[in-house]
Amino acid sequence: MELQGRVLSVASECVPLVKTGGLADVAGALPAALAPLGWDMRVLMPAYRSLRPRIADWPEVWREEGLWGGTGIVRQGVVDGVTVLALDAPHLFDREGGPYGGPHGDWWDNPQRFAALSWVAARIAREGLADWKPDVLHAHDWQAGLAPAYLAFGGAGGVGTVITIHNIAFQGWAHSTLLGELRLPRSEFHPGALEYYGGLSMLKAGLVTADRVTTVSPHYAEELMRPEFGMGLQGVIAARAAEGAVSGILNGVDTAVWSPEAGPHPFSARSMKGKAEARAALCDEFGLGVPGPLAILVSRLTDQKGIDILPAAVPDFIAGGGGLLVLGSGDPALEAAMQALVTRFPGRVAVRIGYDEALSRRMFAGGDAVLVPSRFEPCGLTQMYGLRFGTLPVVSAVGGLSDTVIDASPAALAAGVATGVVFHPVDALGLGQALRRLLALHADRAVWTALQKNAMRQPLGWETSAAAYAALYAGLRG
Repeated sequence: MELQGRVLSVASECVPLVKTGGLADVAGALPAALAPLGWDMRVLMPAYRSLRPRIADWPEVWREEGLWGGTGIVRQGVVDGVTVLALDAPHLFDREGGPYGGPHGDWWDNPQRFAALSWVAARIAREGLADWKPDVLHAHDWQAGLAPAYLAFGGAGGVGTVITIHNIAFQGWAHSTLLGELRLPRSEFHPGALEYYGGLSMLKAGLVTADRVTTVSPHYAEELMRPEFGMGLQGVIAARAAEGAVSGILNGVDTAVWSPEAGPHPFSARSMKGKAEARAALCDEFGLGVPGPLAILVSRLTDQKGIDILPAAVPDFIAGGGGLLVLGSGDPALEAAMQALVTRFPGRVAVRIGYDEALSRRMFAGGDAVLVPSRFEPCGLTQMYGLRFGTLPVVSAVGGLSDTVIDASPAALAAGVATGVVFHPVDALGLGQALRRLLALHADRAVWTALQKNAMRQPLGWETSAAAYAALYAGLRG
């Protein structure tokens, strides 16, 4: 394939090196998905403590002196086919804990830490490495939000810029007194540029300076212009949308990794016998006896994920023959609420607090339905995993959930295109009604089988998304 262009992707995490959420999946998947289309993408990310031994022998390709209290060295290597540029700045990133905080909360100097990542990204984009100069800089979330700003204010060097919002709830707020320390021009501290409710938002800085803004689903892009979803930035998003600069591009999933044909009880849309075997094994593992549909929940246990509405909605579902298997952790009160359902409905509800990747795969293989009652969901991968495994999604009508699941309405059933159940509003009544519909659909075996086959035939890989990003990049090259 002829080279179409080069992209520097700037992210705070990337699979398989560091992951706390879906951002890492996107950063890790895009380079391989874009390669067949002629785009050479490299990922710049911090070298956290866990990464430093792995990159010790990688060659140095960039050195930045005076990087907020020390020297930063960029080392380049290849991990699972992804070319990684690791910013080794021990004074900023060599710490015990996660990427953003330790045992006592967020790191106090997160604005400086991720300003450093953005600063080096902008320098590399503007000047290029010895043998590689990007045509486009693609920043992800607030952690890379200052990269487009540094290019906009210091000279872009012919580089186009994109920023992707993976979750607008995290905005990278900093006090206004840090303006100079973060190397930002005081002349740009006003509501039309950097000022954000009296302070700074690293995400807003990227949103107002990048050439293009993307979100991880078309519906989420529309929602962000409303105050209930925009979280203070709705005006900024609406203004950029009026310029034609905002678009939504759905995430994909790794269809080789998340494949019903790869487990101990393989199955496909053509032969579902293995799914019945996987369900029996899952029920046996947790001591469940469920005559109706077995619903699974694989999630952080938080209000954002709608977990608080389950206790009121589940009892009628159980009475109708359903069962529930939960895997997740989060709010202690919600963990206790899930455990209380086990006590109330022994043999019909089971809970595993924590996260277990292997168990989650067994649950998607053996479950009949997967619950995703989120109050907001930028894209969501859980419902996509459900579709892949014929585990029908029951989802709220928000963000990427409504973009990926076709509700089993009378019209969709008649047309033969339905893939799950979509409900609104996000409350116990709405979820309860959705679960009653699920029970009725499951009782009609011909309809249920058709829904499963529809779900498993959905195109969920990265091919479509990669083509959309490639077109976006090409547009920035003029």
